[in-house]
Amino acid sequence: MSFVITTPLYYVNDKPHLGSIYTTIVCDAIARYKRLLGKEVIFITGVDEHGLKIQRTANEKGVDPQTHCNNITNIFNDNWKDWDITYDKFIRTSSNLHESIVSEFYARVKKSDDIYMGVQKGWYCVGCEEFKDNPENSSTYKCPIHQKNLEWRNEENLFFRLSKYQKQIEEIINKPTFIEPKERRNEIINFVAKGLKDFSISRTNVSWGIPVPGIDNHTFYVWFDALLGYVSALSLNEKENSLKKSINAGWPPDIHLIGKDILRFHAVYWPAMLISAGFELPKTVFGHGFLTREGQKMGKSLGNVLDPKVLLSKYGRDPVRWYLIKDISLGNDGDFQNKRFVDIINNDLANTIGNLLNRTSSMSRKWFKNKVPKDVKITRNSELAYLSKVTVDKYINNFNAYKLDLASRDILNLAIKTNLYLNDKQPWILIKNESNIPLVKEIIYNVLESTRIIGLLLLPLLPELSAKIDAQLGFIYKKEVLWKNQLEWGVLNQDSELPNPIPIINKLEYE
Repeated sequence: MSFVITTPLYYVNDKPHLGSIYTTIVCDAIARYKRLLGKEVIFITGVDEHGLKIQRTANEKGVDPQTHCNNITNIFNDNWKDWDITYDKFIRTSSNLHESIVSEFYARVKKSDDIYMGVQKGWYCVGCEEFKDNPENSSTYKCPIHQKNLEWRNEENLFFRLSKYQKQIEEIINKPTFIEPKERRNEIINFVAKGLKDFSISRTNVSWGIPVPGIDNHTFYVWFDALLGYVSALSLNEKENSLKKSINAGWPPDIHLIGKDILRFHAVYWPAMLISAGFELPKTVFGHGFLTREGQKMGKSLGNVLDPKVLLSKYGRDPVRWYLIKDISLGNDGDFQNKRFVDIINNDLANTIGNLLNRTSSMSRKWFKNKVPKDVKITRNSELAYLSKVTVDKYINNFNAYKLDLASRDILNLAIKTNLYLNDKQPWILIKNESNIPLVKEIIYNVLESTRIIGLLLLPLLPELSAKIDAQLGFIYKKEVLWKNQLEWGVLNQDSELPNPIPIINKLEYE
């Protein structure tokens, strides 16, 4: 069985922002981790390219919608290459494959008698691509997310019988593993308790969309279309594509990781649509929080938008990954603070981990002919061996529960305690007495081995830094050997050559 993980399909009205980078980095870390466990992974990302907002954005730029989508999609693709995102499938909802999957899915839902023609009246947010629930003073009401006035809609649409699935959705959302974290689950439970209403799945004023088969002038509502991108992605690059082949290629996903602003679509509408079509549901829908900057919401009008490209060129991939993964508890809102970012990278990566490696490697080279000590008896119940095993177990439990911040802290705690062990043992004093050499060898080997395990635990989180630690230890990570087996104590080869130590990460300067 494959492990299937998805980012949202990012809306191409604009280039990637820090929020989309965050979601994708977290998914990438989880995908890398699952691969290390030996699982076959299908990591899906892509772009949502239809809808009124895209149509209007393209018009404002003086280009046709497809050209606009091509331009922004290329930027997304370039970004994921720059950030070394290891996705397996990148789906575009403007592709012919996707259109055929949507048409097949629609036919199945229609066969379940869940589609009817009706009239949709209400206040609509083009940015959210959704109707808002009867806001007061609607003519001046602004969408809280996009800060733009709503628009009145009164048109004939096709509707999906969401209300028919009230009881089934109530049962699904009350399962503790379906919606995470629990705060998001409670929000959806409260929403569903008010009673589900049928929702429109077509538009008549939007030409930039997938045509509804057999009905003139109707295109599919962007959310009915976009959610199916997770399905169509599964048979991407296959010789033959069909709804059945997509489903057989890995459905259902293990986790949809999304921003909390689109949770309702994924946790209510999507399950009902899948039940109607006769398909299994995603195992988990995880709604993460929003990112702010220095305590303020980011916005162009405030001039405080963090350009991911600038962050990348200035600091590199791993520092940004570490801050976003370790400092933000997945599910909670996060705040990017520049001074905190610099302090965390310097303290955690440069000082605690980098300095541990550098000074221990230097001592070993100086005292043992540029090599790892030899003739050391491997004791798996020694202080650091035990600490390392406990850390690995905690780390795996936290990663499996998508608590990546805690997994990161497990690594850091092992590094802190290894530093304390080194300071407590004081091998630089012991080495002065020749009779202590066997003990010094053991101490140095233990610290180097603990550092090797720190490097391996960093692999899904900070792949570049992990590789640098391996190189400094003269250790070769073997992809053909199970990662967990290489986390066992005593794997570091004794008497192996240690290269001249160089800093694995440069300290950052606060500006």
